[in-house]
Amino acid sequence: MMDIMVFAGLKEKIGGTHITLDIKNEPTVKELKETVYRQYPALEGDVFQVACNESFVKDTHILSKTDEVALIPPVSGG
Repeated sequence: MMDIMVFAGLKEKIGGTHITLDIKNEPTVKELKETVYRQYPALEGDVFQVACNESFVKDTHILSKTDEVALIPPVSGG
């Protein structure tokens, strides 16, 4: 299991600040995203970045269950 923080519009779509995924031990970010879309269909098509231990990471990054992981949608403002 992996506990993941969600922010902004993603949080509103799932109705909470965290999601828990049943995921293999060390998924890549790409595999994590695929699992998110599969387990939370309300997020299908949404664009977000993945942060691991407070740094944005690429799709090839391998995640550990001990990492602090967050899904962060694009931010706009002025």
